[in-house]
Amino acid sequence: MIEEQVILVNEQDQQIGTMAKMEAHEKALLHRAFSVFVMNDKGETMLQQRAAGKYHSPLLWTNTCCSHQRVGESNIEAGKRRLHEEMGFVTELTELFSFIYKAPFDNGLTEHELDHVMIGKYNELPAINKEEVEDWKWVALEDIKADITDNPQNYTEWFKIIFDRFHNYTLQNQY
Repeated sequence: MIEEQVILVNEQDQQIGTMAKMEAHEKALLHRAFSVFVMNDKGETMLQQRAAGKYHSPLLWTNTCCSHQRVGESNIEAGKRRLHEEMGFVTELTELFSFIYKAPFDNGLTEHELDHVMIGKYNELPAINKEEVEDWKWVALEDIKADITDNPQNYTEWFKIIFDRFHNYTLQNQY
């Protein structure tokens, strides 16, 4: 199997190359990524618990799905592809904002991403891919915020960073 490539970018999100995903994370190089938040009509967000077999952050809770765009793939196309691969459904997505973050891990890897954050609506049950996702749940935004404060060890490093921005965005823009 060929290792997945990530798109290396500059701070203006212009592609400057590609690299194997693991190498980019070992070298902490800035690359393009996306994070999808799916909400239901009750205003709850679908969280996923990462599968036990993940090479980092196994069994931690995070946003509905996240990954990396492929060369030639739009942010929305990438979000829909990965949502289907991980959660077993597709819904319309809207890109909200993007920002750069850097999060080192205990295993020597670092997420250094220009992250495109997207939102979608969905009210059904997902059909999770057990190789990617251990479990899932709907949670109100304020409950997520409180639990991250009380139990930060239960969440991925990137989710704690992204959620704060997502929460502030949704409050300001009435999502």
